Amino acid sequence: MSQSVSRANVSKTLYLQVLIAVVAGVLLGQFAPDLAKEMAPLGNGFIKLVRMLIAPIVFLTVVVGIGKLSDSAAVGRIGIKTILYFEVLTTFAMLIGLLVGFVVEPGAGVNADPARLDSKAVASYINAPHTSVTDFILNIIPDTVVGAFARGDILPVLFFAVLFGIACAQLGERGKQLVNILDEVSHAFFRLVGLIMKVAPIGAFGAMAFVIGTYGIRTLFSLAWLMGAFYITCAVFIFVVLGTVMALCGLNIFKLMRYLSDEFFIVLGTSSSEAALPTLMEKMERLGCGQSLVGLVIPLGYAFNLDGTSIYFTMAIAFISQALNIPLSLEDWAFILLILLLTSKGAAAITGGGFITLAATLATLNGKIPVASIVLVFAVDRFMSEARSITNLYGNAVASIVIARWEGTMDMDRARRVLNASRAEQLVM
Repeated sequence: MSQSVSRANVSKTLYLQVLIAVVAGVLLGQFAPDLAKEMAPLGNGFIKLVRMLIAPIVFLTVVVGIGKLSDSAAVGRIGIKTILYFEVLTTFAMLIGLLVGFVVEPGAGVNADPARLDSKAVASYINAPHTSVTDFILNIIPDTVVGAFARGDILPVLFFAVLFGIACAQLGERGKQLVNILDEVSHAFFRLVGLIMKVAPIGAFGAMAFVIGTYGIRTLFSLAWLMGAFYITCAVFIFVVLGTVMALCGLNIFKLMRYLSDEFFIVLGTSSSEAALPTLMEKMERLGCGQSLVGLVIPLGYAFNLDGTSIYFTMAIAFISQALNIPLSLEDWAFILLILLLTSKGAAAITGGGFITLAATLATLNGKIPVASIVLVFAVDRFMSEARSITNLYGNAVASIVIARWEGTMDMDRARRVLNASRAEQLVM
């Protein structure tokens, strides 16, 4: 009990430490930008520490979860329900972003001249190879198992883990022995996550200092209308859309946000939803979602359920078309939505993936909007990544609850006890 209380006290102060670190990073970036730029290794180092653990944690969680299932058919059923839910939510997110873009018109009055666009800053994204849908599907199958773990790609690791877990489940008693060993190994990895989270404030400080030092707070004001509209849209999506989904599940979105407050500030400081993936999986299991289900839904969500990124895509395209005074017809928007439903999957899996997807989408419009025009949102893209990542975080947390309820495996009594408890009690449970 004393160990649980100690852990609770550490978690209780973590979000406050990260918040202070973020504020300190902003101040350093504003008043000592040259020094702030040197802080980049702190943020990059922390994210690399977390990414180091993602592949093995996903593998262990999925294998152990599936290995303990008596019904192997449940894996396919959960997977189909998860993908269906993700497609519905991301489509809804895109439509909301498009609606706000039409109503607010954040690009109106910019009057940018396409002939004067300086595309040097985004040349690497424009010229990057655009992955087709076929390539994306084939890349889910790893060339080698070791290669998938070495690169840290979530989907190939998840694909192999599902197959390995099914194989363990079919081995009978021998498989159970192996699953039990892997279960013990997974506990060691989650303990390692706890150790790494102690340096989260340092990582958040370094990442925020570098961003402010590099781009400056003035950059925020140049496109404040677009940023403000985007942040408000993400907030509306979380509180209204995800809040309604949670209410239908019999739970409260505000209590879930309090439960995930540590993850919120870690994502806010690092602008990476991946930084919170291991602890998110652990907390959703603790909430009563089930290990096997969480092991499938959360990793899939990081590739297919990018609600915040979906909002960003349609709002960014609306902003660009308005800034260049290039109207898009309903047929154009229908085509854009169809393309984004295919190309946006996995957009957050690589650095700059969102920008590459944005460039690829504009390229399908046959020159109606120049691809180089993505430079118009390049300056504030980094500042909007916090809202994208936070929305993605809550979207995947809610998805776990929805699928668990859909499957009839959600421990609702436990979920209500955990969400209603104090922060210290939540960890002691």
